[in-house]
Amino acid sequence: MRMALFQILLLSVTFVVALLFPRAAGTSARSRAQVESPPPETYLGFDANDYPGDDALPKLRQTFDFSGYWLNAPPGAQTNSWTGHRAALLKNGFGFLVLFNGRLSKELKLPVNPNDLGVKDGELAVAAAQREGFLPASTGTVIFLDIEEGGRMLPSQMDYLEGWKGRVTASGFVPGVYCSGMKVREGDGQTITTADDIHEHLPMMAYFIYNDACPPSPGCAYLKNPPSPSQSGFSRARVWQFAQSPRRRNFTARCSATYGSDGNCYPPVSSAAGRTLIDLDSSVSPDPSVLGLRVIY
Repeated sequence: MRMALFQILLLSVTFVVALLFPRAAGTSARSRAQVESPPPETYLGFDANDYPGDDALPKLRQTFDFSGYWLNAPPGAQTNSWTGHRAALLKNGFGFLVLFNGRLSKELKLPVNPNDLGVKDGELAVAAAQREGFLPASTGTVIFLDIEEGGRMLPSQMDYLEGWKGRVTASGFVPGVYCSGMKVREGDGQTITTADDIHEHLPMMAYFIYNDACPPSPGCAYLKNPPSPSQSGFSRARVWQFAQSPRRRNFTARCSATYGSDGNCYPPVSSAAGRTLIDLDSSVSPDPSVLGLRVIY
């Protein structure tokens, strides 16, 4: 009887170990994977049509890791107030989001040759970048071409982008694009995003995606760990503009309380930037102008 009881006990222990050991091993493997593959770090930045002023930079740097930097007049503006301020931003430790305002589709109609115009604008972008001190380097300096219009690109827009990309690349800089990651209906239940359309027909080295719809956007929120650009609607995004000024009411109803009472997004109250209208961005790098180890192809 003692032998029988011992055998039963031995079988019971063996059965329990067989059940628990794989689970323990799996748990250990998951723990190691979590240690070896920590969640990707994200960085908060801003872009604005108007330069906030040298005096505002120290306070802004307490919140933001990088800043937009226009090489020509921003959309809707006649002049560029960012010119000549790169040194001040560098002094305060900012990374850069280098921007060049591209052409609207109405500017690419006959008798204009869109490709030739793209080449000329590429030359202007490179010359402006060099004047401001953004020089080609071993890692390359990214210049993002601003494309304001969403949906599928027209042939003329794609020709313009092709000319611009070729000229920027030939000069040693890295061509990037700012475009929409928001779905647009095309009929028969089909949708398209500008980013997907560009990536399919004319892949770029870096993408700066705008999508201010809530969700996925958190709205005008100054988050220490902002949402990853991969949540922008385009998985290859390097930078995501998730809040715009003024807010677009048809897309931001669920996060309206995060914006100012007038519908705009402003810097933190403690900064000296006053009532400068800003857009909020998240990036996989504290300096989106430099392609490093975390470039997304």
